[in-house]
Amino acid sequence: MNRLGQPITGPGAWRGPDIDWMKEGLHVLSDTELREIDLALKHLLSLGEVDFPNITTETFPLDSVGRLMASLPTRLRDGAGFLMLRGLPRSHYSDDDMTRIYFGLGAYIGKTMTQSYLGDRLGHVVDVSDYEPKSRGYRKGGGQLMHTDSCDIIGLMCLRTAISGGKSRISSAFTVHNYMLEHYPESLEILRRGLYLKRTDEDGRRATRTYSEAPVPFFADDGQGYISCYLPTGYARLAEKSGQRPFSQAESDALFHVRKVAAMPEHYLDMGFREGDIQFINNRMLVHGRTDYEDHKELSKRRHLMRMWLRIDSWPALPKAQIFHTDEDMRLWSVSRRPFMELPSVHDRDLLQGAPGAMVE
Repeated sequence: MNRLGQPITGPGAWRGPDIDWMKEGLHVLSDTELREIDLALKHLLSLGEVDFPNITTETFPLDSVGRLMASLPTRLRDGAGFLMLRGLPRSHYSDDDMTRIYFGLGAYIGKTMTQSYLGDRLGHVVDVSDYEPKSRGYRKGGGQLMHTDSCDIIGLMCLRTAISGGKSRISSAFTVHNYMLEHYPESLEILRRGLYLKRTDEDGRRATRTYSEAPVPFFADDGQGYISCYLPTGYARLAEKSGQRPFSQAESDALFHVRKVAAMPEHYLDMGFREGDIQFINNRMLVHGRTDYEDHKELSKRRHLMRMWLRIDSWPALPKAQIFHTDEDMRLWSVSRRPFMELPSVHDRDLLQGAPGAMVE
């Protein structure tokens, strides 16, 4: 039985250099599977203008691909925690139809979650810092430090790649735990107790609060061998920088150590995206970031990924102390959602026109 404070073992406790992800974590869609997806899209489009919350297993009917998607929660929980789905013929579909396919696949995995104060069910990962001076990190260019999101499974679909770079970088949070247990045990104990977190101001104003009510544990177990990891390093850094929740030197050191360990070359694995790829990762056991990249100047050509947050009801519930974005927060955020706002054509139009709510979290 795995317990915190002891080395964690199992398929999820891997080291990047030891894994050939194209053998262990890649599924290339067959011609039969591609035809099935295409027929599901045609059925969806035949229903007229269907908004994302209404894209379901009924409106996007799949057979074998549906079973594959439905198997992901088990595969990502019991295995290495990641899968890359490859083979969608990107040139055959518009940006909007790619997004509809993506959401349809997600309907078989779990429940999509609201991601920000805008009420968005899909997030646009694209550098728009020249349009949005106060953009969040993933809405800016360059690399991104290692962190986890606030969901069970994260999906990332690649609409367009960069000129060069922009790989997905992932590490096992179990391996991070084990390394810190050996090298930084005092910091690990602090992270088990937790750190204060802070949302961005806009997210906080439109939710129940901006700061966590108490320190949020980065590592937790349920006493039955189920371990959940939540490493929101960006939110912890925001809290520390704000000065409203002062960190002790030991807490600052713990945050520095966990970010450092997650980004060690002997731990991380880089996965390169092709256009049309969809990556799914277990947010409870993996930490992710991205490498630096060179991008296009034209908005329509820039590296552009679509982010999906999924909740898996069949998984053990997270400890209450580890939940930062609550159901009530998401309910408050969802009030701002506009129909079809997640479509890339709508996103880009609003961005270019400077419409309110153009920034997607």
